Amino acid sequence: MLLSSLFKDIPYTLLAGSIDIPVTGIAFDSREVEPGSLFIAIAGFTVDGHDFTAKAVELGAAAILVERDVTVEGPVTVLKVEDTRAAMARLAAAFYGNPSDQLQVIGVTGTNGKTSSAYFIKSILEESGQTMGVIGTIGALAGGRALATRSTTPTTPESLHLQHMFADMKESGVTSCVMEVSSHALSLHRAAATNFRIGVFTNLTPDHLELHRTMEDYFEAKAMLFDMTTEANVINLDDEYGVKLAERLKDREARLVTYGIEATAEVYATDIRLEADHTFYIAHTPEGSIDISVKLPGLIYVYNSLAAVACAYAAGIHPSHIAKGIRAVSSIKGRLEVVYQDEDRKVVVDFAHTEDGLEKALTTLKPFTKGRLILVFGVYAAPGELGSPKRSAMGKVAAQYADLSIVTSDNPKNQDPDAIIAEVSAVVAAEGGQYIGIVDRKEAIRHAIDISRKDDVILIAGKGHETTQVIGKTEIPFNEAEIVQEWISGKA
Repeated sequence: MLLSSLFKDIPYTLLAGSIDIPVTGIAFDSREVEPGSLFIAIAGFTVDGHDFTAKAVELGAAAILVERDVTVEGPVTVLKVEDTRAAMARLAAAFYGNPSDQLQVIGVTGTNGKTSSAYFIKSILEESGQTMGVIGTIGALAGGRALATRSTTPTTPESLHLQHMFADMKESGVTSCVMEVSSHALSLHRAAATNFRIGVFTNLTPDHLELHRTMEDYFEAKAMLFDMTTEANVINLDDEYGVKLAERLKDREARLVTYGIEATAEVYATDIRLEADHTFYIAHTPEGSIDISVKLPGLIYVYNSLAAVACAYAAGIHPSHIAKGIRAVSSIKGRLEVVYQDEDRKVVVDFAHTEDGLEKALTTLKPFTKGRLILVFGVYAAPGELGSPKRSAMGKVAAQYADLSIVTSDNPKNQDPDAIIAEVSAVVAAEGGQYIGIVDRKEAIRHAIDISRKDDVILIAGKGHETTQVIGKTEIPFNEAEIVQEWISGKA
């Protein structure tokens, strides 16, 4: 493809060379540059791609895109734009033929519930006969096939990888894609140049404030998705930020569909019955009422499945497919996932890593726990003053709902795990909770199992589906389901 074609609708300044040259690929990691590539210099949080332009040229880059002046030697075209991240999204979409235009892309955003809502939506649309793609926290799929990706971002891939995935899906016969859209992705233009037909908002509670600084900034980042939708916006009216967002969206061209339990919403739930491993309710839509059976416990899965019901209604899916699709989801990896159960105890793994998520997980399990509810959790938050509110909030939740908290490490990275545990433990103690501090997460899990008694439930919170732990700069294998199984079987 000619470089001039890629930049047809993108303002740029030509610093060197010619725009009328062919490019064979795009890369933003200099190690992935191949002869004929366009290398895009991205200024990251720890590494700046502008420092690697010489390396890209050495590897054969035909063109370099920058957002600040750099010295580039050799027979190479150099272009400058205001924001290379924003430009990369548009360039990637153009390079792959704007693949999202040929898909029904549904974006799901919010602090909690994105993954579960996305998988309920996936299942409903599959019941209606569509071939589905999924992009999110626990992986990327195209029609049931795992997509290979070089992306290291946990939820929404960088725009170059994202557009490649869309192209792969299109070639695989995928008709619709549901994807989780993180606030980081929206702020950093990863999802830009994507044609979103429908946007879904689940909720907003404190998280990622190391990037957004304030809840208002966090909200504005999430709201960016709904400036990109063309057909419908699905909003939770039981969330205060959902109310604010719905008010903002009411006069937009994309249709507004609201859902909730307490608020007066277009799609709503009644006759809710919560059981230890199931949830039942009636979903009411303008097209009629639907009996819903969810094979996951708790009010949180009423909300997450109701988001999917509202999304499916907005997409024109028949009520019978909606009911079957929800019922077909038997489990979601790392979301209140029972990884061990016998007549004496139950061990549950959940991704809950925020105050709100932890409270919902604990209050879901508490009513059905005959013995003690033992919580194993750590807190990953920004260092210093930014992280303290999150540590304090999660410590209070643990003290209020768990009978015993084992405070341990999450992904401490370069932070001092002892200091984090001490800070969280002090809050648990001040709130009258019982606690033990164990730095080694594996030992904390084993200790919880060792001290558990008949009818106890152990909740291991924070990592869910993740299979690694990051200590310092080292990422080590860490599969909590396997740790639980191996320790219990070793004691049998």
